[in-house]
Amino acid sequence: MQAMVLTAPGAPLLMQQRATPQPGDGEVRVKVNACGVCRTDLHVVDGELPNIRYPIIPGHEIVGRVEAVGRGVSTHQVGDRVGIPWLGHTCRVCRYCRAGQENLCDAPLFTGYTRDGGFASHTIADARYAFALGELGDDVAIAPLLCAGLIGWRALVIAGQAERLGLYGFGAAAHIVAQLARWQGRRVYAFTRHGDAAAQNFARSLGVEWAGGSDELPGEPLDAAIIFAPAGELVPAALRAVRKGGRVVCAGIHMSDIPSFPYSLLWEERQLVSVANLTRQDGVDFLKVAQQAGIKTETHAYPLPEANAVLDRLRAGDVLGAAVLVP
Repeated sequence: MQAMVLTAPGAPLLMQQRATPQPGDGEVRVKVNACGVCRTDLHVVDGELPNIRYPIIPGHEIVGRVEAVGRGVSTHQVGDRVGIPWLGHTCRVCRYCRAGQENLCDAPLFTGYTRDGGFASHTIADARYAFALGELGDDVAIAPLLCAGLIGWRALVIAGQAERLGLYGFGAAAHIVAQLARWQGRRVYAFTRHGDAAAQNFARSLGVEWAGGSDELPGEPLDAAIIFAPAGELVPAALRAVRKGGRVVCAGIHMSDIPSFPYSLLWEERQLVSVANLTRQDGVDFLKVAQQAGIKTETHAYPLPEANAVLDRLRAGDVLGAAVLVP
């Protein structure tokens, strides 16, 4: 098999030839047809997440076909199309798993971070964390749904029944959430880097009511805001934009330090919460809703060997919608 491999923090990915892996008990081998490139991949490549074991193959928005089935797997057959998300394995015995909060598992494995991911021609997945996708839709178009969509969905649910919803950082996740929120009848406000006319125009094309810089305030207070950009300075900005009793949701796995801010921004029962990972039920719920809502992802496909160039473009904020690698 071919794989783009990270060997050290900040190092360029190296194309390597490896023996095709064999699935163990409860696992499936998947031939990768498409793998989205997510901002979390940047955090892995740049060494911003703890406890990375090198070498590692990044990538956790995987769409492919089951090619081999390990012992004890009854949910998938050879030829099935599946999606493999960020959360790749849980222990099933810790207090969080037993309470239905597997996204907070004490001993998880994460695809493309603590187990090899989808920047490759093949990958191994825990069969329990390989979503059945059926045959509807294009592989490249579906790939961003496996993280940008799933985490965006979980963040949207946690944001509550907000009529006026702000989205900070209009990338892959926000362009999916904006469509979902509009389908639900919400009013959406998009916040981008200052002066990023391309992102603002893209947001408007998806039906947002207002688009401007993250240092601006819309004409009326928001009921809730979701922060997708990994910039801690957006927290006080979002708190400033939400009404009394409003909620700010931090949706990323990594964020720069949050600067100090006056207590008055949090007072009046404003809430600041975070989203961690996903559950399998999130996947079941979201994939159903995404089909009902007719979500259309804006994607740009690239050959697998161009992974480093694609990561550079994402790091520079030069991707509208989502980038997807195709082995």
